[in-house]
Amino acid sequence: MSIKTYNVKLNGKVYEVEIEEVKAGSQPTMSATPSQAPKASAPAGAGQAVEAPLQGSMFNILVKEGQAVKKGDVLAVLEAMKMENEIIAPIDGTVSAIHVEKGQNVNLGDTILEIA
Repeated sequence: MSIKTYNVKLNGKVYEVEIEEVKAGSQPTMSATPSQAPKASAPAGAGQAVEAPLQGSMFNILVKEGQAVKKGDVLAVLEAMKMENEIIAPIDGTVSAIHVEKGQNVNLGDTILEIA
């Protein structure tokens, strides 16, 4: 089993959501708490992948490679189930790579972009 952490913005408030991958038939555990404590930044020279928190279509990409971003900035908008979901920066840094295009379909866990 592995646990993935996502930052989700809902009604203007940022939540840190942990999703546990479990085997079929097992009961998953989930928690959502307001994100308050800053996470450690990635080591110098290493980038952090920003992954799709659910399956959907890239509605808009709001950043460009080389752009500086702050933790909590909206990076992209993912449309899923007729709802627009903001993808926010988990750390301060610079967008080092964008792996998707506007209109592209993505699956849960696909890398959208990287922040170094």
